[in-house]
Amino acid sequence: MISFDDFNKLDIRIGTILEVEKVEGTDKLLKLKVDLGDEQRTLVAGIAETYRPEDIIGKQIPILTNLEPKTLRGIESKGMILAVDIEGKATLIHPDKSVPNGSKVR
Repeated sequence: MISFDDFNKLDIRIGTILEVEKVEGTDKLLKLKVDLGDEQRTLVAGIAETYRPEDIIGKQIPILTNLEPKTLRGIESKGMILAVDIEGKATLIHPDKSVPNGSKVR
């Protein structure tokens, strides 16, 4: 269990995927460029086994924005997408209607 105060430390915002490319040397990773309203960020996500790059451009997704950056395969990832794990494969979560980029999830 975590406290409500711990939950409030999470900064989850909605962003729109602008660009996607496969990460060289891996079958699982995609490099995403995401619009968060006041900034654009690069993220690395392990969703390539489920999604083709061209199929997710323009999709809105929730992103944990205040996670410490991590370098994966030489790419600095500045956040983490939130997805549902179905038998080890990621399924993206989307708002049920378009919302402004940067909208806070609560």
